[in-house]
Amino acid sequence: MTESLRRLTIILIVLSVCTSPSMSEIKSLKIQADNRPMILFERFGFTRHGVTSIAISSVSVTSTFSKIDPSRLGFFLLTEESLIQILIEFEQNPTFCVVDSKFISLLFTFRDLSPPPHSSFNKSYPIKYPNEYSLFFANCNLESLVTMDVRTELYNNDGNKRDYLSAGLTQLPFLYFVFSLSYMCFIGFWIVECVKNKLSVYRIHVLMGCLLVMKSLNLICAAENQHYVKVTGTPHGWDVLFYIFQFLRVVLLFTVIILIGTGWSFLKPFLQEKEKKILMIVIPLQVLANIASIVIGETGPFIKNWVTWNQLFLLVDIICCCTIIVPIIWSIRSLRETSKTDGKAARTLAKLTLFRKFYILVIGYLYFTRIIVFALETITVYNYQWVANAAEELASIVFYMVMFYMFRPIASNEYFIIDDEEEIAAEVVLREGEFEL
Repeated sequence: MTESLRRLTIILIVLSVCTSPSMSEIKSLKIQADNRPMILFERFGFTRHGVTSIAISSVSVTSTFSKIDPSRLGFFLLTEESLIQILIEFEQNPTFCVVDSKFISLLFTFRDLSPPPHSSFNKSYPIKYPNEYSLFFANCNLESLVTMDVRTELYNNDGNKRDYLSAGLTQLPFLYFVFSLSYMCFIGFWIVECVKNKLSVYRIHVLMGCLLVMKSLNLICAAENQHYVKVTGTPHGWDVLFYIFQFLRVVLLFTVIILIGTGWSFLKPFLQEKEKKILMIVIPLQVLANIASIVIGETGPFIKNWVTWNQLFLLVDIICCCTIIVPIIWSIRSLRETSKTDGKAARTLAKLTLFRKFYILVIGYLYFTRIIVFALETITVYNYQWVANAAEELASIVFYMVMFYMFRPIASNEYFIIDDEEEIAAEVVLREGEFEL
């Protein structure tokens, strides 16, 4: 393997460690004819009662280039701080083998395997120092192909029970359950509001109610999924329901934002052709984004294309976030042009103000959940990673509450009782200055 290729591989490993979620469960996987010098399996936050259990079997290492040295292949644990030191060592000596580094916690090498034809190994290792560790496999035999079945269990002992969630994520089941209850109460208030003002209820309000239902169901499934992973190490099928409701929730959220942004039901009973095209772009992209999300969540960083799937998810998410802003801008421009001819300056100004607030609200929500939450995940110490999840859910429920309040089914929501003085003042505002975002 050339030096440039090895350098690229190490950089990708660093990227994988920085972007992989700190969560574990019992994983059984098969490595088939893999020639990567380093493979990241898991990233996990351990307490002082943490344990790493690894079982490998059906091991086969082949090479046509040189004789295999089993001491050059092995599993080890590595902290994020030590990963930087490994990168420095590699820069100083491109031929060094990571299993020789003093900065790793070497678990075992293939020299410890049982002899053929069994070629297997099974052992548990207590964690001496609590920290967040990444579990790696290293192969320093040039041009060699490794095949093996691997089973990993990373957990923390909590009394007589095992906790398969990372130290910073063990609060997630309770967190998601509390937020799911909040959305159930939200649904009740929304139903009451729609019944009280049924003459002002449009189809968009029904879609908004469906969005709340999907969000609540998504959080319930997330809570159950994390609970079973925490207790048993496997999601027991709750992950399937979680991904289904997550897909429906995200598609409905983007659809509701687009429909509100176009003024559907509020300003006009139909969508124009260009607005329909926006929906036809966003929905397939969300299908693609959810496929990428499932691959990321259900496989792990050990697959060869894991970084590619992360990049694809990020790209699609950025495109969708930019796309849903466009209809709001269209509506603001359309209202601005209409204000010059319709003779209803005060009402038009009220609508423009409403849509500008909605534009700012959407931008703020997207910025917080995509940028601020990622920053929190990066800077928060490993045993408080749940704070980023809590911040994201808190931002989401605040966004939902403000959006639903702004476009609630009330006849006077955006069409205030206008007197002559307000009409004249509004005409001056619209005439003297452009209504900018």
